[in-house]
Order: sequence, then C-alpha cells, then structure tokens
Amino acid sequence: MSMHNPPHIGEVIQHLYLQPLNISLREMAQYLDISPSTLSRLLNGNSNLSPDMALRLSKTLGRSAESWLTMQRHYDLWQARRRVSLIAVSRLYPEKD
Repeated sequence: MSMHNPPHIGEVIQHLYLQPLNISLREMAQYLDISPSTLSRLLNGNSNLSPDMALRLSKTLGRSAESWLTMQRHYDLWQARRRVSLIAVSRLYPEKD
C-alpha cells in the first residue's frame, strides 16, 4: 500500500518535535552533535536522511532508526513515482495468470 504524498523528514521533525517542544534549530543540532547548517538542509528538504542521521535522530528523539529510514524510503519512492516514466520499460518475464 502506498502512501499519498508522504512528508519529507524535515517536515516531520519540525512539526512533531521542534515546534511543539519549542526547540531551536541550533539546540537540536547540539543534541544531534551536528552543525546547524547540516540540520537546516535536512529541515528545509535540501538533503535526505542518511543512515548516520537516522541513528542520531533515534537516540535524540526516541524512535527507531529503522522507522526514520522507512519514512525516508516512503518519501523517496513517492517522489520517484512522480518523476520516472516507465512507458519504455519492458518486463523481462511475462506476467503469470
């Protein structure tokens, strides 16, 4: 089952953690032991979640690294479905009845 328009990880972090907890970008960057510019790129959708960052978020925010990476995977796949044309792609084996 595919999700319709899943949010980027940066939106999730902003809306579920930073805003409700009134934590600044700089404070969160300190918790994560990363530069504020690195976190800013993630929050603004200019970079995607890496496994390293998933581990940091897991320790800081309490969700599993796997759950963070799953959210990223859903977002990436949804984006790919919007931009990749499969018209010229052929099936190697015929479909089974």
